[in-house]
Amino acid sequence: MSNTDTTSFGFREVPREEKQGLVRGVFDRSARRYDLMNDVMSLGIHRVWKDITITRARPKPGERLIDVAGGTGDLARAFIERSRRPGEKPATAIVADINEEMLRAGIKRGQADGIEWAVANAECLPFDDRSADCVMIGFGIRNVTERMQALREMHRVLKPGGRFLCLEFSRPVTRAVANIYDLWSFKAIPELGALIAKDRDSYQYLVESIRRFPHQEAFAAELREAGFGEVKVTNLSGGIAALHTGWRTS
Repeated sequence: MSNTDTTSFGFREVPREEKQGLVRGVFDRSARRYDLMNDVMSLGIHRVWKDITITRARPKPGERLIDVAGGTGDLARAFIERSRRPGEKPATAIVADINEEMLRAGIKRGQADGIEWAVANAECLPFDDRSADCVMIGFGIRNVTERMQALREMHRVLKPGGRFLCLEFSRPVTRAVANIYDLWSFKAIPELGALIAKDRDSYQYLVESIRRFPHQEAFAAELREAGFGEVKVTNLSGGIAALHTGWRTS
């Protein structure tokens, strides 16, 4: 089998057509305790990263957000809440995720005004061209099989002048941070997954998938190739995560 016929699933190479099902299995198993495990894995810091992302998104009344791989809807809820102004209609959001179990977990947390939920594949979004003021994807792009196709789809659904934000685990920028992060990731997180979520394998995959994701500048180059302009990178917590932003310029 040629290299083009395979893709990474953690540290394994698998047939491209199998990755989507394997990833779906990971999130089917982890959906129920997904939010709790995010707090445990990041020691709660993921909430700060998400707040920074929403601040950079600058939500405005009446805007439309598409939250791709939106899972339980954290970013969508925060986007709508931050958009509120007295006497004005707040923003609306579509939480789009290929995994129905994740969406169900989000709905169980409580329906919020202005949010729609859609089972959708990032590689073929079922939304009109130029229909969103903002597109976000938080901790989801590394799980996509055809990453460039997904980036082009997110660019397609943005209005001219619309903004794109991608929050994702990335590469620590110093050796000291990298050493501590590696120890936490490979030693602690899978064991915590086994203890709390009763699912070591899924969290082993999540750790491995982070290591297989491109470094900050390589991913920024992919955004430019997909058509985004004014691409910028902000390292968070020493590069443990990174926020990539871009615009649809035409």
